[in-house]
Amino acid sequence: MLISERIYKYLDEKGITQNEFAKRTGISQSTVSDWRRKGTNPSADKIMIICEVLEISPYELLLDTDSKNPGEHRQTEYVVINRKSREYELIRMYEKLDSNAQKRLEGYMHALGELK
Repeated sequence: MLISERIYKYLDEKGITQNEFAKRTGISQSTVSDWRRKGTNPSADKIMIICEVLEISPYELLLDTDSKNPGEHRQTEYVVINRKSREYELIRMYEKLDSNAQKRLEGYMHALGELK
């Protein structure tokens, strides 16, 4: 299933119109319409805002989208993080860091993990 098909599935489930979705995401209605008409997917930079509006995780939106065989399911463990949790806030803060700061933070976390 295409990402765009999943988006429309969630829109239907949540009772959100295409117009309302476009307004809430800031994505033009013609672009959202093109996803359905042309069978295209949103650009990667739009995934997080789409997930926020649909109140789903990126994993829920992207799950199995790259599978060549629709009957094939990978055994993958996904963690769903509550948007109001401290963990979610930390992830959002991490995403706002530049790549050098992210690497420094990762190194610091690794060093902390080595402490016993």
